Order: sequence, then structure tokens, then C-alpha cells
Amino acid sequence: MPAPRRYTTADFDYDCPRELIAQYPVPNRADSRLLVLDRRTGAIAHHQFRQLPALLAPGDVVVLNVSRVIRARLVGRRENGRLAEILLVHPQPDGTWVAMVHPGGKLKAGRRVVLETSPGSSVTRPPTDPSETVEIVEVLGGGLRRVRFRGVTPERAMDRFGSVPLPPYIERAPEPADRDRYQTVYARVDGSVAAPTAGLHFTPELLAAMEEQGVGTAEVILHVGPGTFKPVDVVDPTNHAMHAEWYELTPAMADRINAARASGGRIWAVGTTAARV
Repeated sequence: MPAPRRYTTADFDYDCPRELIAQYPVPNRADSRLLVLDRRTGAIAHHQFRQLPALLAPGDVVVLNVSRVIRARLVGRRENGRLAEILLVHPQPDGTWVAMVHPGGKLKAGRRVVLETSPGSSVTRPPTDPSETVEIVEVLGGGLRRVRFRGVTPERAMDRFGSVPLPPYIERAPEPADRDRYQTVYARVDGSVAAPTAGLHFTPELLAAMEEQGVGTAEVILHVGPGTFKPVDVVDPTNHAMHAEWYELTPAMADRINAARASGGRIWAVGTTAARV
């Protein structure tokens, strides 16, 4: 028997013209396009997302990741007045946060960043109090830092100065509208640094239509981590280092999914985050 093929990262390369990558969403979420692949025949069909209920059947269960994006992107000035960026990842029990920083080589332990307005934040002027800073406490592995807030709580810093971290293929500055539009309509648990994007196309009306036709839902939580921004730069993809992500699947939701499977219903995981859980 021949040895199984070993894939390389280059095997997944493809041409994606940059001018075809939308920089703004359509006004109505459900007007987004939906590509449907029939796994039995290989046939491909083009639809709008509002037609999703027609693909579902009573007894099916749609699994939704209800994690909410936090305003994790902060900008400020280093001691020399040059710009710095901090991407918060998750809090620590001692009140510090794990974060990614830029420029990484300059922000060593003991350095401080004075917070100021960033595009998409809720304030329109720099802070009047220069004591509102983020201090680098420790350099961690994998490009991460442990940071501490000085003169301001993390929650207030994110509320006043934070913006949602848009994906790298969105080549524009964050805008205030992104704070609501770059969330799923069912998001309710803060913790992600990026949206579970497959769910951005659902609307309350679409969810109600699914419920009316007997399609169930199950909620899971997976807080998207900074690995979503990290490019795969190794030849062998199995050598790519992934950041850990926190997730939750409750017994009640597991029972709901298992019951649907046992009765012949199909399980529809909305996006890669729900599929990973």
C-alpha cells in the first residue's frame, strides 16, 4: 500500500484577487451570497443566505457559537512618542492580560504605552490623563506578552479606547459601525478577538423562520483567539503552532445534539468555531 500523501502549505495556495474582497458588508445580513455544495453529487449551486431554511429540515439542529467580540484592539504611544498597538487576548487571574503587541521587538518588560483614541473607538480625542497606560509585565512565548493596566481598568480602557480587531483582509481602519456589525445577532458572551464570521449572515427573522419550521438550535461558546490572525509560514502545516482557545459545550446542549442525531436529524455547525467544539 502506498504511503499517504503529505501535504505542504503550498498545496493550499490559490489566487484570490484583492479587488474581489468586500471591505464593507451588505446592508442586510441575509442578502449575503451562499455557496451550496451537494456532497453526494459534487454539484454546486449559488443562493442567498436568506434561502438557508429551504436547505434545512424539521428535526435538524443548527449549532451556534454565541461568543461575542471584545474591543480588544488598543493603540497608544511609547515613551519615545511612536505608535504602538496592543491586541488583548484573555485575562489572567491576577488582573493582568495576555496580549499581542506591535512592534514586538520594542515592547519589552517594563515599557509602557499611553492609551489614546483609535479608529472605531467611542471617544474622539486623546485622553487628558497620561497615566492611563498599559505596562508590559512579562515577555511570553509565541509572540505574546503579559500586560497590566495602570490608571484605568481593562473594561474602561476597552470601552473608551478599544475597537474590534478586523480581519487582516479588511484593508481599512475600523469604524464605529463595526462595533455592532462585526458581531453575530446572537452573540452574548464576551471573549473573542475575532468574530465567528460564518454566523454574521443570520438575522432575527431568519432564526425565527428556522424555529417555525421545526429546526432546533444548540449554543456553544468558543472564544476565537489570536491564532486567527497568525499566518501559516511553515512548509509542513502540521508544524504550525496554534494558540489555545477556551470553549464550552454544556451537557444540556450535548444532549440536544445527540438526540437530534439519534432521531435522524442533521447537525449543522455554523462555521469552523462551532465545528471545532
